[in-house]
Amino acid sequence: MAGSKRTPAYSMALGGVLAALAVVIMSLGTIIPVATYVCPAICMLLGQVVLKTCGGRVAWAWYGAVALLSVLLAPDKEAAAVFAALGYYPMVKPRLEKRKLPWLWKAALFNAVILALYWLLIHLMGMDALAEEFAEAGAVMTGVMLALGNVVFFLLDRVLSKRFRR
Repeated sequence: MAGSKRTPAYSMALGGVLAALAVVIMSLGTIIPVATYVCPAICMLLGQVVLKTCGGRVAWAWYGAVALLSVLLAPDKEAAAVFAALGYYPMVKPRLEKRKLPWLWKAALFNAVILALYWLLIHLMGMDALAEEFAEAGAVMTGVMLALGNVVFFLLDRVLSKRFRR
């Protein structure tokens, strides 16, 4: 489409193709154990592409479709839940960056969402295997995993900032 305007149909078609790709990526989450966290991050990068190429409205629709289809179809429900809880981050990132101390707001968002997500998964969704994993790891190791999650989140944030500038 060199030299021509992007139409709403183009944006919707591109969003649909990238949503299908994201659902396929989310479905790969059970092949490699670390993919539980890698697949949602890759899908967030796709969400950034949709946001920059198609605009905010299509990006929010894309996120909703991918989150719903991932929860329904992906075999790794933990990965699907992580994407459903954080997949909208590329859309809210610009607003967080306009605030004072944006890193603090980003950290607060990530930690609140992750802690609430795992509480819901364990207590309301009955994923007792997660509770056993955390109990087996101990409080210190669980804290280390949360700290490493913050590091990875901020690395992802940096990739979203550097890679997809207009």
